[in-house]
Amino acid sequence: MDRAVNRPVSSEPESQGPGQVLPFRPRGSLFALNAPRPPAAPDESLDLKKYERAGDEPDDFRHRMLMNGLGLAATVALVVAGIWIADVMAHMRKNQDCVLTGRPGCTPVDAPRQQR
Repeated sequence: MDRAVNRPVSSEPESQGPGQVLPFRPRGSLFALNAPRPPAAPDESLDLKKYERAGDEPDDFRHRMLMNGLGLAATVALVVAGIWIADVMAHMRKNQDCVLTGRPGCTPVDAPRQQR
């Protein structure tokens, strides 16, 4: 019994071998990181002298610690506000789910009692 063998149809004769490997050259901005760069001018290199303090200026430790404390307080306030907002949203979602399912008495309503 003959077996059917599926072979790719090629216009090249099989005597040339499996084929030719073409070199891959990356192009575009994604591969620009590996491209050679022109040398930077000496005056454009990392010049950090403009950020240095003068030698006669004392370190203001008290001011720096005050700014660090204010930054910490602002961060804590943001975290507390975020937790509060998340809690309010969870409570509202719970109440909405209760009302949408049709259950009575989902949210307590404080109403003054009428005297008869």
